[in-house]
Amino acid sequence: GCTREQALSAMHDHFSANVEPFTLVEATEKMRLAREEGPQTFDWLAQRLDGQQFWVEVNLRLTKIGNADRIVAMVRDISERKQQEEKTRCLLAENETILRNALVGITFLKQRKIISCNRRFEEIFQYGPGEMIGESSARLYDTHETFLSVGERAYATLAEGRSYSEELLLRHKDGSLFWGALNGCAIDPAHPTDGSIWIYTDISDRKRAEEKLHLAASVFTHAREGIIITDADGTIIDVNDTFTRITGYGRDDAIGQNSRILNSGRHGNEFFAAMWHDLMESGNWHGEMWNRCKNGELFASLQTISAVRDADGQARHYVSLFSDITALKEHQRHLEHIAQYDALTSLPNRVLLSDRLKQAMAQAQRREQLLAVAYLDLDGFKAINDRHGHDAGDELLIALATRMKQALRESDTLARLGGDEFVAVLIDLENEADSVPMLNRLLDAASQPVHVGDLILQVSASIGVAFYPFEDVDADQLLRQADQAMYQAKLAGKNRYHVFDAAQDSSIRGHHESLERIRHALTKGEFVLHYQPKVNMRTGAVIGAEALIRWQCPERGLLPPVVFLPVIEDHPLAIEIGAWVIDTALTQIALWHAQGLDISVSVNVGARQLQQADFVESLRTILAAHPDVRPDCLEIEVLETSALEDLAHVSQVMDACRMIGISFALDDFGTGYSSLTYLKRLPVSMLKIDQSFVRDMLDDPDDLSILD
Repeated sequence: GCTREQALSAMHDHFSANVEPFTLVEATEKMRLAREEGPQTFDWLAQRLDGQQFWVEVNLRLTKIGNADRIVAMVRDISERKQQEEKTRCLLAENETILRNALVGITFLKQRKIISCNRRFEEIFQYGPGEMIGESSARLYDTHETFLSVGERAYATLAEGRSYSEELLLRHKDGSLFWGALNGCAIDPAHPTDGSIWIYTDISDRKRAEEKLHLAASVFTHAREGIIITDADGTIIDVNDTFTRITGYGRDDAIGQNSRILNSGRHGNEFFAAMWHDLMESGNWHGEMWNRCKNGELFASLQTISAVRDADGQARHYVSLFSDITALKEHQRHLEHIAQYDALTSLPNRVLLSDRLKQAMAQAQRREQLLAVAYLDLDGFKAINDRHGHDAGDELLIALATRMKQALRESDTLARLGGDEFVAVLIDLENEADSVPMLNRLLDAASQPVHVGDLILQVSASIGVAFYPFEDVDADQLLRQADQAMYQAKLAGKNRYHVFDAAQDSSIRGHHESLERIRHALTKGEFVLHYQPKVNMRTGAVIGAEALIRWQCPERGLLPPVVFLPVIEDHPLAIEIGAWVIDTALTQIALWHAQGLDISVSVNVGARQLQQADFVESLRTILAAHPDVRPDCLEIEVLETSALEDLAHVSQVMDACRMIGISFALDDFGTGYSSLTYLKRLPVSMLKIDQSFVRDMLDDPDDLSILD
């Protein structure tokens, strides 16, 4: 853009101005190299006459001009090329920036080897920078089989000119597996293995989320609990299959309805107010609720309601899970009934009685009224049970329980403690006299005959009564007082009631203490047997002995039976002591036989022991423990009065014992309601005439006639 002279001047000015990037020093160096080493080529930012800069390519070479060596510079304008190169450089820089910051892994494969990749690709597979270059892509897959199968599918797709995508398990550098998404395309579809670009994405989080969603959907569908999802207003937006099974409402029936369609009507406003308070405060509620099915039937549910809140903490939905516990509630009610009611009579048992008695005592305090506790024991029930069997006894108990309950008021309680023992709690009494009509009705109900099949059974009752609040006692003490009073009613002749008297309490307690002391004496071996000889008055020969029990008390010395036997007469302890007497007597017989003294021994058996259902079997057991003693060496003495209490049973027992070889004697004959009929029915081998007849037999003709 200038003349030759102007160009020479501009070049001089350019060198003088030291214009970058080509300086005079560099130009001088380039000319030296051209002179010494050969042609030199370089790019130079030149400047036109008008000051505009442009790029040129300069070629310097040494040339002879005439006889002189000259440096010839050939210049070519390369501004357009430079601009294109700059654009390319910028584009590459942008691409590099994109690749470096991409959120997906990108790699270029050739023959399935990694030629290049971005940093994200290395991070996904947990490799260091450049560590994967040149490696086979087989190391990216979970197995070699996967590598081969994916390659077969993928490159077949690329050869068709289409891109390929797949989700599969990939492998980290440490061998752990993760879910990834694979997308690829070929640079030349005709030769896909010669060059292809692949994008890898770690989709593990998405897969886990999908798995959770799938699991949640599966749980929702197959859950054993009914599930309801409502909006904030309670409108149902979804239900599961179990909801339909429990309530009878189909999905189409329920969606769009308010959850109030399940309202049973059994819960008041206070219940729902408390439920919504919990939902507002803590976001959830848990409890039992009665709901109504589509067919109107009610069912009990164990229910949990949870609020689903948005980012602002506002409840947008409610999720309710419930299970049908109707059968469980019925079972629970049945168990509670079993726990609180007598299985035979359906009367309250001891547990429920205790609760009701405590409530009645508190009520009596508040109302300043009396209550009465009547402890009732049936007289003669055991004999019926033993004679006619437990089934007949149970039928009798059921009938009497019904009668006695009907004899009381609706507000009173009749409970069965077990066996033939009952307790009645009579409330709202103004005075003691108010209880008398009910006590008499109880006695009358208990003594009426009961028809059981072909049998007519009849018993009576002894009732002990304790009033509250005459003394500062608790429920257990009140029951014990009534129990003690009942014992006094039995002693007084049965078929009556007796009111607890605190003044007599100490003597009754003394009776119980005596029982414990006697039990202790038996355990400690304080009882002994003395043997009174039986002598033939004609010959003077000793023909046997009678065992007489004594108590060798450490504190009081040797005590006769009159001191302790009456205490245990109606107590199970009498059976234990009776068995001890028989066993001890058999031991003594064995000792005498070993010494050459062959005599028999008679023992007294009380009414309670003789009337035990297992008396004969127990006797067999004791005899078996003494194999050296013949059964005919043992004689059992029975009081006439004891035998007459249950003539049929005693007769059966005697017959069974005779089969073993044991004989019987009837003691104190003449003191009871003696009859020749009894002698006919009782298989006794000896009568022991009461001394009231013997003492005056030589003076009183009547006594002598009776003895004859």
